[in-house]
Amino acid sequence: MVKKELLIDPITRIEGHLALRVIVDTNTRRPERESVRSYVTMFRGFEVFDIGRPPEDMPHINSRICGVCGASHANASVIAADMVYGVSPYRMGVALRNMAFAMTDHIYDHTIILNMLEGPDYSAPVVATMTPSVYAEAKKTLAPNRDKHGFTTIADIMAALTPITGKVWQLAAKFQRYAREAGVLIYGRHSHPSTLIPGGISTDLSNAEYLVIGYIYRLTKLTAWVKYMYYIWEDLLTFYRDTYKYEDNGISYHPDEAKSTVLAVASSGIFDDPETYEAVGDYVEWEEFYKAMEENAKKRMLKPGVVYKGELIHNSYAKYQASIVEYVDHAFYEDWADKVSTLPWYGELEKSDFADPLGNKLAGGKSELVPYHPWLKVTLPKLTARDWNGKYTWVAHVRMVMPDGRIVPFEVGPYARLLVASKQPGSDYLGLFKSNGNGTLSVTLPRACTDELPQSVCDEDTFTWEVPEFSSTLYRLWARAFNILVDVAAAWNFATKALEYVKTGHTRTSRPWRVPNRITFGVGFTEAPRGTVRHWMVQKGGRVLNIQIHAPTTGNASPFDTKFDGREKRSPFEQSAINTYVTEETEPQDWTGLDFVRAIRSFDPCLACAAHITFVKDGKPIKTVKKIITTAHYS
Repeated sequence: MVKKELLIDPITRIEGHLALRVIVDTNTRRPERESVRSYVTMFRGFEVFDIGRPPEDMPHINSRICGVCGASHANASVIAADMVYGVSPYRMGVALRNMAFAMTDHIYDHTIILNMLEGPDYSAPVVATMTPSVYAEAKKTLAPNRDKHGFTTIADIMAALTPITGKVWQLAAKFQRYAREAGVLIYGRHSHPSTLIPGGISTDLSNAEYLVIGYIYRLTKLTAWVKYMYYIWEDLLTFYRDTYKYEDNGISYHPDEAKSTVLAVASSGIFDDPETYEAVGDYVEWEEFYKAMEENAKKRMLKPGVVYKGELIHNSYAKYQASIVEYVDHAFYEDWADKVSTLPWYGELEKSDFADPLGNKLAGGKSELVPYHPWLKVTLPKLTARDWNGKYTWVAHVRMVMPDGRIVPFEVGPYARLLVASKQPGSDYLGLFKSNGNGTLSVTLPRACTDELPQSVCDEDTFTWEVPEFSSTLYRLWARAFNILVDVAAAWNFATKALEYVKTGHTRTSRPWRVPNRITFGVGFTEAPRGTVRHWMVQKGGRVLNIQIHAPTTGNASPFDTKFDGREKRSPFEQSAINTYVTEETEPQDWTGLDFVRAIRSFDPCLACAAHITFVKDGKPIKTVKKIITTAHYS
């Protein structure tokens, strides 16, 4: 057997610093399982900035975690702050939060990810050079949607994805700007929103109707754009699936244990129902807020839940958060389990026998796992030499304790979000988005035209997708392309509601918050384009005692382990690399790892978000920051 080691460091066209190491059997063109390691080569120090600061500062500090998905972290932090203070926004405030979030971190970001970061892997220069037979076939294959998007063959689509010069690449650069502009009308700026506050949003509504109309003007252009984009990606991905059976390349989540150790996917759901979230609380105890949040999450436009081995095992926001554990066997940190009993808030959780206000036991009720729930996590960095069988990365192990007691890696992202949504009946306010609960989603987008695109994309159209039973390179891209249709439907949904609220006089956005002197806990879960963002917060007297941040990539990129049960557990990144095979049509010595980076990029890694450490000296944080916003209240 001849072996080829591929050390891809850095992986480009992602956010941050990520590398992949595999040893490939040149005969089978598949990697040796034991050789696969994905590793994060950067670290950040954001959580230290939060300790001792007011909860209302958290959205503004934590949006700086990332220059791409800052609004995702801001929204997760503001939901956690809502909970620790026990106050939710008025309905107009919820609608504005949804409208801005749909635009900035979703329609804008998916446009860039799909066409400018992932798309070049399927562009004419790459395909013609590395897989010339595929390109030759693409030149002969007519694009089924050619009457819609105007590209005659699949090869024409590949040419349009060429960086800088390609038509689709250039249009993506233009249309992402419209999405950012629409979001900034509400956020004030992006990617670091300036208007998110506990209990609301401080957007100036002195001319509310004008603001919403400006938003809808841009949304109309973007509606035409996402239809155009989906027609293109549907053709390209269908070509790879039907002609080359590429859907089996890069499998991560799979319900069959023989094919993957990633046996679960999870989603927090996204886009709160304005009336339901308004009713959650006006200065209530955090425990009551937490209980109400459970029902609120179930009324999100995309619903929360966990799919395990192909079955939806629950649709609970609370069970999702309670089941998470994080440990550090193969990451550059020290274990903290023997220190948790000294934490000031440990006793509060101990009083409830380490259960949440709904009675869900943290970490599945397993006493040996309780210290690894994020409410009790203590971050202790410990840099050592890289060891493939020891510590080799800056991201920790993020796992989920299932109802059967098994500890499993799980996947988040557009595929996970849509699979979870597809297994629950649901629709939005306007009926643009529908799930039949049997695995199929549909989106109907209204007539919308823009001068930059062919008139053939103007007409109203309905798009349907039967979500595949497993996640692979191809299906993760397909999920992203379909997800942006859902995001546009959400934008129409909440813009329409906002106009109604303006006309009926419901223009108040925010409730004033008051500071509890007791220890309170918060959980802010929402969906970034690349998966669930999870923020756990503990405060007392208006000061943050602890905060733990999980970005989507934290778990997706986590290292392998066999802790607690002896079973091999691989992250989605590493599992997808294990299930990747080489299609490059060159000699092994010239392989570049195209299929491996396609697999990793299809997750849209964001490493600035994923890696966090806290710098301490003599048990105290080294750095502090000044208060960012005042405790002013807005109506």
